[in-house]
Amino acid sequence: MKQWYEVLFSNFSNQYDKQQFTGGTTGEVDFIEAEASHNRAARILDIGCGTGRHSIELARRGYSVTGIDLSDSMLASARAKAQANGTAVKFIRADACRLEFRNEFDLAIMLCEGGFPLMQTDEMNFMILQSAANALKPNGKFIFTTLNGLFPLFHSVKDFINTGSTDTASSSERFDLMTFRLASTFSFEDDDGNPATVQADERYYVPSEITWLLKSLHFSTINIYGCKLGAFSRNDALTTEDYEMLVIAQK
Repeated sequence: MKQWYEVLFSNFSNQYDKQQFTGGTTGEVDFIEAEASHNRAARILDIGCGTGRHSIELARRGYSVTGIDLSDSMLASARAKAQANGTAVKFIRADACRLEFRNEFDLAIMLCEGGFPLMQTDEMNFMILQSAANALKPNGKFIFTTLNGLFPLFHSVKDFINTGSTDTASSSERFDLMTFRLASTFSFEDDDGNPATVQADERYYVPSEITWLLKSLHFSTINIYGCKLGAFSRNDALTTEDYEMLVIAQK
């Protein structure tokens, strides 16, 4: 049985590129370049690359990029866009939980929930982090964004105090304080114009969890910040109002 994210991304590439958050690509790649010290010799791995927006922009700027994703549809769109833009990116269909790369990349990126934390178990989410760690060379850097558990925790507790309910935004969403998972109904239109609905189930993490997971994978430096669309910055402290967090870790 296919998972909800497999169903969603099986025929959603054109619609994906129309989403508001995809407008932040240029600013996000500016930040990635700065974190890579503008070293165009760096090899970059884009985990959960989707339609390739970060991969292609990085390749356009002269970097060697490998993008991996589970969705054939998203990868087909990525390859078509790269060809249309005259950029060379190696796109591979692969499961982020089981990447075979070992000590190959200077930098790994995983943005806009590129696999993590969409998985159905904590163990699978950890496997994605482990795959990224294995793929990096010594001193390699890992930049990723993930759902900020402080946001629903703060708002769920506040709502509980005010109303006696642990529901978040609407009756179609429920945040479980025991598992830090948000179950929600997502309705969308696929690339053929057909209406569809999936029952999403996403894991939110608090900073201390992320720090512990990365330390267990032998990252020596771990920094966590607030995450702003198209404007990643080390100057933004993480707050309870940040829906996502930006994580920068170095081996």
